[in-house]
Amino acid sequence: MQRYVDNNLLSGISWAVMVGRDLVDVNCVGWADKEAQVPLRTDHIFRVFSNTKLVTSCAALLLFEEGKLKLDDPIEKFIPQLGNRKVLRPGAASLDDTEPAKSSITIRQLLSHSSGLSYGFFDPGTTIFKALNDRGVHNPMTTLADMVDVLAGLPLIYHPGTSWEYSLATDVVSRLVEVISGQSFDKFIRARIFDPLGMVDTGFLVPEKDQARLVAYYAGADLMDPMKPGLTRTDNAPFPGAYLSPIARLNGGGGLVSTLPDMVALIRSLLPGGPSLFKPETIAQMMTNQLPEGQWIRFALMGEQPGKAYSLAGGLILKPSAFDHPDASGELYWGGVAGTQWWISPKRNMAGVMMAQRQMSFVHPFSFEFKRLAYEAVKQDAEGMRASA
Repeated sequence: MQRYVDNNLLSGISWAVMVGRDLVDVNCVGWADKEAQVPLRTDHIFRVFSNTKLVTSCAALLLFEEGKLKLDDPIEKFIPQLGNRKVLRPGAASLDDTEPAKSSITIRQLLSHSSGLSYGFFDPGTTIFKALNDRGVHNPMTTLADMVDVLAGLPLIYHPGTSWEYSLATDVVSRLVEVISGQSFDKFIRARIFDPLGMVDTGFLVPEKDQARLVAYYAGADLMDPMKPGLTRTDNAPFPGAYLSPIARLNGGGGLVSTLPDMVALIRSLLPGGPSLFKPETIAQMMTNQLPEGQWIRFALMGEQPGKAYSLAGGLILKPSAFDHPDASGELYWGGVAGTQWWISPKRNMAGVMMAQRQMSFVHPFSFEFKRLAYEAVKQDAEGMRASA
């Protein structure tokens, strides 16, 4: 990983690798702040963006375990204005070119991004992208309830359950948690997830006393060429002053900050052999593909990713690609747009967390290389122990 820092591709990266629930490797290389030459430490705070989605999925599954929701409940049971959806016809050039949805959106579909919702980030030029952004769906000064009201007035991009699109669905789930629990989303996850797991630095806000620990944020030199050297400071993304003062939007899809130890605590709570947030059967459901056979995840800039499906809590590698380690089949994983990432591999009895802070680096070559090397190191260690036994 030092090579990526030396080549001006990353400012810094920290990581932890677990075998079972035991930490076998923890390290940091590079800088928390390149310009000020502040070395990266394990207590530095990162913008985790879509790592937030794992927390939101866990929050919903806690309510599921308590019997307060069923995965196949229609969303209008709890959020009435999201019932009776309309769906854009294929190739629709206007928001009025719709047909009635063939079925309701279910909570299972929201958790697995198969609801028909979109994001307004990844598909510029489309009718729905323009509508979402014109109506301020991502406005940090509006609440989750306000966001749902915007979505209620817009059509879906496909019939629920018939496709996959990364979307605002997880933010809808965070609003669902508020409605069912009667608590604001931040209070619920603090009481039910962060405090029980000792996640002291995770939240929607970095307290003033800790703001020196928030790492700098960088953009790469060329979005289409991730290996082109060059980093530009971009701390004011996703908006000026983000994470430094309270805002209305408790963004369950991407609004949290966290640290390496806090993320390790969350991942460890999903591993067998010790205290857990969930019953084993709930974790088994979390590790199960929710998409129809042959349906793979896809992103506008990268196209379909054959072999990669989606569960209730993240991506699922059913068939490793050439970039993945051959042992990665069955791996549950996800990450944030700035290069934070986690994974759980039941096959190898290992898990890991990587924390970087470079825009659009969830699928940067460093993350694939790191995971391949980690898989190989754990595999060789296991083989060495068997040989010595």
